[in-house]
Amino acid sequence: MKISRFKLILPALIAWAGFGVSYADGVHQMNIDVKKKGAEISNTMYGLFFEDINFAADGGLYAELVKNRSFDFPYALTGWLPAGNVQIMNDGPFENNPNYVRLGGSGHGAKFTAITNEGFFGIGLKAGEKYRFSVYARSDAPRGSSIRIELIDRASMGEQQAFVKHNLRVDSKDWKKYTVELTSPVTISKAQLRIFLTGQSNVDLEHVSLFPVDTWKGRENGLRKDLVQALADMKPGVFRFPGGCIVEGTDLETRYNWKNSVGPVENRKLNENRWHYTFDSRLFPDYFQSYGMGFFEFFQLCEDIGAEPLPVVSCGLACQFQNGRDAHCSLEEIDVFVQDAIDLVEFANGDVNTRWGALRAEMGHPEPFGMKYLAVGNEQWGEEYIEHVVPFIEALRKNCPEIEIVGTS
Repeated sequence: MKISRFKLILPALIAWAGFGVSYADGVHQMNIDVKKKGAEISNTMYGLFFEDINFAADGGLYAELVKNRSFDFPYALTGWLPAGNVQIMNDGPFENNPNYVRLGGSGHGAKFTAITNEGFFGIGLKAGEKYRFSVYARSDAPRGSSIRIELIDRASMGEQQAFVKHNLRVDSKDWKKYTVELTSPVTISKAQLRIFLTGQSNVDLEHVSLFPVDTWKGRENGLRKDLVQALADMKPGVFRFPGGCIVEGTDLETRYNWKNSVGPVENRKLNENRWHYTFDSRLFPDYFQSYGMGFFEFFQLCEDIGAEPLPVVSCGLACQFQNGRDAHCSLEEIDVFVQDAIDLVEFANGDVNTRWGALRAEMGHPEPFGMKYLAVGNEQWGEEYIEHVVPFIEALRKNCPEIEIVGTS
């Protein structure tokens, strides 16, 4: 098809845009042949930018339904309602998540000590769907102890009605992972998970988890199938992660550290979220990053939806909008941040015989992810940024010449 005599009245458009040019009588003609290919446009010119804001990761794309599953929020029982003899202990089996809960006999009968999790604004369930409950547990009783797992309707709390009940025998005095599949008979948006101690012997619980079985590609530590499909349908050329301001952190201590987001999920170190108290109008003191959806899962997602991964690393500058120079690392301290960037390239692309490539393989992906781009810093500016980014450019060009460096301005 050939289109001719396409009228484009430029002076009128310019005047409307506010440049103060008057309308003109001239009419310009443009001939357009839609069969003739124009200039090449890289597919990486468009894509998706993921920011963990408004519960986009935990409580959103990440399919975990339990909030504060390892009891390591600053207030250890955030998200949980305890009843009876409930204690928080801090010598657990996972170095980076030391807290766990101890359910003890109440002295008031078998079913009194319990904890109830509210989920993320409730736990959403669908009728007929299967959900995988898992927990690390141990018992101090010679013959073991029992707990009862229940899914309840929050609206029926007064009646204490449970629509799913399952008894689980904790038969080990050492930490052991237990897994149970539960089927919901109802569709409900605000269910809760409740765990009862059904005896008088102590039971310790750590990393309490509830996932839909039907995650994206059926992965155990998976993502929500519907949301990933929506992202895939956009056909993004590039996917930028793990966010913007959370990369910077409120301070450097709370910046997003990709090394804390890989390895066994139960041992990934909790981090506060940059957005949980930034503004008076958006106070979410229970907004943290479990890192359950970490850099491995981000790279895997990019591969799944056919997008080039564009990870962002800290350049040693905390949020400049919020902090003065004292919040930033000095140039004498920049080497740690530069090494993090080099190690990330190794994690994404390195041979399985390298340290970080071996970890990637151990996590289930021996083949390189084929990362081509790396962003250094997020929304940083001024001489401070120039000073901090130069060492990254020099080190990456020397050690990782295949990587294209993306800056900020």
